[in-house]
Amino acid sequence: MQVAVVTFDGFNELDSFIASALINRCRKDGLEAFITTPTPVVTSMNGVEVTGQRPMEFVTEADAVLIGSGVKTRDVVADDRLISRLPLDPSRQLIGSQCSGALVLARLGLLGGMPACTDMTSRPFVEACDVTVLDAPFHAEGNVATAGGCLASQYLATWVITRMLGEDAARDVIGYVAPVGENQETVARAMRAFHAGEVVLG
Repeated sequence: MQVAVVTFDGFNELDSFIASALINRCRKDGLEAFITTPTPVVTSMNGVEVTGQRPMEFVTEADAVLIGSGVKTRDVVADDRLISRLPLDPSRQLIGSQCSGALVLARLGLLGGMPACTDMTSRPFVEACDVTVLDAPFHAEGNVATAGGCLASQYLATWVITRMLGEDAARDVIGYVAPVGENQETVARAMRAFHAGEVVLG
């Protein structure tokens, strides 16, 4: 099972790296994440250069696709050629966005009438796409999820791991990375956000 963590130029390190690092704790169980980029090298909002692990074309074969956030997301959604490289399919893929990544899901028509989570800076731009923005860190309907706030990337990872490997696997991962002495409350918070935000369709 493979996850594409789509990472554009100007990306937010917390969004891409937290999600991919947490998911990669599950390699032994057959779940692996890859930083997926439109160009061989992308530069973060803080000047960190990263070599992509997979090219953008990888999104078509990935079982899950997470769209990271960044300071250039509005440029991304305005670029028809770049957007065309994201032929995502929620009928067979889990698709999630982090913060301004919700703009990409809106641009791709993947949100439909569902509300979304995003960060405070991106909120007016997401609302301008006729999307209702929730005052919540995580929301999922069926195979589409959105998260708002950099550290909510742990909830996006929790969603992917739970959907692919089960809740116990997600609890193990979050418990392992939790601050020492705060394991139980960190796991409880992650699972609470997941259960509160998930709407089961059908």
